[in-house]
Amino acid sequence: MSAVSILTARPRRARPYLVGLGLAAAALGIAAIANRYVAKKAERENPPKGRFIEVDGVRLHYLDRGAGEPLVLLHGNGSMSQDFETSGLIESASRNYRVLAFDRPGFGHSSRPRQTIWTPEAQAALIHRALRRMGIPRAKVLGHSWGASVALALALKNPEAVSGLILVSGYYYPTVRTDVVLFSGPAVPVVGDLMSHTLSPIIARLIWPLLMRKIFGPAPVPDKFKGFSKEMAVRPSQIRASAAESALMIPAAFALRGEYRELKIPVVIIAGEEDRLINIDKQSARLHQEIDQSELRRIAGAGHMVHQTATAQVMAAIDELSTTAGADRPAHKLPRAVPA
Repeated sequence: MSAVSILTARPRRARPYLVGLGLAAAALGIAAIANRYVAKKAERENPPKGRFIEVDGVRLHYLDRGAGEPLVLLHGNGSMSQDFETSGLIESASRNYRVLAFDRPGFGHSSRPRQTIWTPEAQAALIHRALRRMGIPRAKVLGHSWGASVALALALKNPEAVSGLILVSGYYYPTVRTDVVLFSGPAVPVVGDLMSHTLSPIIARLIWPLLMRKIFGPAPVPDKFKGFSKEMAVRPSQIRASAAESALMIPAAFALRGEYRELKIPVVIIAGEEDRLINIDKQSARLHQEIDQSELRRIAGAGHMVHQTATAQVMAAIDELSTTAGADRPAHKLPRAVPA
């Protein structure tokens, strides 16, 4: 074969690959456009119901309900304040407390500047500054799942600002977690941006029913959770924020694990007995052993979303913590484990 024929043959062999690459690029472009459209539609259909406060360049959205002793609610990874609203916890708590349910950075309607690594400590500092701007020097703080790490960091770094903690379905000690690797992809620079704007929202919609069964199980997904917007949760921006928190989960637990004994405030630890995401014996029960003035409540028949499926028990824990904290008692061990 002559040199001329070789040179002319190469483009023909390469052409199918170029066509394939072109089609793939076009498909990703269409996916990105469609995801952007659906995300904007979700935001129009779920407008902010609360207020905004700007702190250090972050626009924080929060729900402010009721009056009385301040109670701060911090949601888990991939979620938003709407989770607490659909659970009924905000409605119940606002009868006796001033409830402040924040959309943490990157979730719901809050921004998430990319120049900051949003560790629990960084988020706790942000929430602390926001509360001071609101004129709230001290509050009870409830954190669910990843939000429990933020609540702990807030109490550890600013003990004067927290009068008591309610920690629900938290992850406190580093362990091997294969799911962290699976869900961290969209946080990778460049590649992660491509994923979060194209394939990740589509995959998230496909696995949504499976994920809901896992986090709610063994309890069924309650009808009230239908008020939670799936499309808000699978927006590219929120997927990226969720992936970043998945990647930070083990390092965050590693960083905080040696400080828990320093807590000198009442703490109620709540865990679903059949949590399918977290081993509560290695997490909640171990934390209870480390914090002298803590109480562990293991809720029978409940999974990771215990605030949704056992809302009354969580509300009772908030009320009892307020009684304990308000009595100005010395720190003491509360060893009781309470089944549902």
